[in-house]
Amino acid sequence: MSDVGHEQNEHESMPSRQRRRFPGISSRAYEHPADRSALVALRKLSGFDTVFKALSGLLPERSLRLLFLSDSVRVSDMQFAHLNDMLRDACHILDLEQVPPMYVTQDPQPNAMCIGLDEPIIVVTTGLVELLDEEEMRAVVGHEVGHALSGHAVYRTILLFLTNLALRVAWIPLGNVAIMAIVTALREWFRKSELSADRAGLLVGQDLQASMRGLMKIAGGNHLHEMNVDAFLEQAEEYEAGGDLRDSVLKILNVLPRTHPFATVRAAELRKWAATRDYQRIMDGHYPRRDEDKDTSVSDSFRQSAASYANEVKRSKDPLMKLVTDIAGGAGDLAGDFGGRVRRGFAGFAGNSPKDAPKDAPREPRDSRPDDENPDADG
Repeated sequence: MSDVGHEQNEHESMPSRQRRRFPGISSRAYEHPADRSALVALRKLSGFDTVFKALSGLLPERSLRLLFLSDSVRVSDMQFAHLNDMLRDACHILDLEQVPPMYVTQDPQPNAMCIGLDEPIIVVTTGLVELLDEEEMRAVVGHEVGHALSGHAVYRTILLFLTNLALRVAWIPLGNVAIMAIVTALREWFRKSELSADRAGLLVGQDLQASMRGLMKIAGGNHLHEMNVDAFLEQAEEYEAGGDLRDSVLKILNVLPRTHPFATVRAAELRKWAATRDYQRIMDGHYPRRDEDKDTSVSDSFRQSAASYANEVKRSKDPLMKLVTDIAGGAGDLAGDFGGRVRRGFAGFAGNSPKDAPKDAPREPRDSRPDDENPDADG
């Protein structure tokens, strides 16, 4: 093999600059707990693959592939070569063996997606390509490769199909309601999957500031000299904490039809994750491996998901979430008080006969005793 050919093959398999690589990494390493629990459950579901193969005949996947092939530009060494390099880099870093085909489609709206049932395909719009610089775009390509590694493309394709179907059957009484219920649930999952893919983008780009800039540009356009990352993140804080209960309801109504979380929220969530020990452990080479996926416990994943939602509600400064927390806390106190009374009643019934217990004997309050003398105390 000539030196030129050797250099070309080496260039095809190695990132354009030295970045950490994650051989055999499982998508569980970066998935948001709510996203991970849904995926683990689906992967464990017997017959799930068969159902989707049967469903694939109804979905317009082949049509979509032909559409992009005929009316978009396929990324390669000869077309959008810099994007092709980024794509190979991302697949190399996340150890994705099959590099998915990637297309650039004419659309001024900045957007990217990963779709497909049998094999994922990545599509980016010209609006996005023109908006982002190289490092920002690298994070986006890593984001889409993260979707591919997680298997999100399948569910995104179904979401697109069901959304389109809901529009077609809107005139049928109750038909649209049933489909939109499924679509709403899928959108909630997909919003969490976007947070997962943002993390994958950070693992690929390994440049938090570039990821922040990209999200900021998606929100405010190509006027970086007029924007500030810290001020942008302050907006997320203000959005989370501001307003009253009416605003909380409006926030829910605003996010329901969306497949993506708001840009400020995504930026805040990504920076928060980048500061965690989980992220640092991945960067140090300690992460779940793909060959361990089959041993993953569904119940453990659901517990982690439930804990994540509970912590999210607990940490939230949103007035509605605070109200929910207060109500839940009040209900817990009532339940605890009621349970304590029942336990004390049973203890009294079991340990003291009517003749042994003086009717007018003073009873020491349960909570007045120190914990080490209180058999009912927690701990």
